[in-house]
Amino acid sequence: MSIHGDHPFLPPESERSPVRRFRGRLPSPVGLWTTAYEGKRAGLTVSSMLVADGEPGYVIGLLDPDSDLWETLREARTAVVSLLGEPHRQLADAFGYVAPAPGGPFRLIDWTDTAWGPAPVGVSTWAGCTLVDPDPPEVGWGLQVQLEIAHVDFAADDVPALTHHRGRYLTLP
Repeated sequence: MSIHGDHPFLPPESERSPVRRFRGRLPSPVGLWTTAYEGKRAGLTVSSMLVADGEPGYVIGLLDPDSDLWETLREARTAVVSLLGEPHRQLADAFGYVAPAPGGPFRLIDWTDTAWGPAPVGVSTWAGCTLVDPDPPEVGWGLQVQLEIAHVDFAADDVPALTHHRGRYLTLP
């Protein structure tokens, strides 16, 4: 048996979607969207997102329509969008469903319950948001979900931002 650095389930580059490969070359923020409804928590790592400044401001993201997050967010109509930092790589992978999380990803760290949903303890920045439209348009294979920003929380300790580029995490100062 030999050990090699290739991913065992990744198709050869020639068989991958050119659009996905194009998107992978854009550095993206690593955000964690979380929500809760009637005692059920849901979350998802989201890097296909942007923030639109204004009064009010918005977070716009592309979500998997079959995700637990979307199902719960549609009912709750509120969410926390957290910006993850260097210490949160394992959390990002667990909520991205690419790494194991015995007992579920919400057991990996402590959480603070807010009016918008669970906020992870230890992140430097998070926003409490409300869902704009429970029937957002489909864009590609996702839903273009718009959240109106109602509250932003900044911690005293700012951690370097985590970004995703070409399938790997990078840290920005």
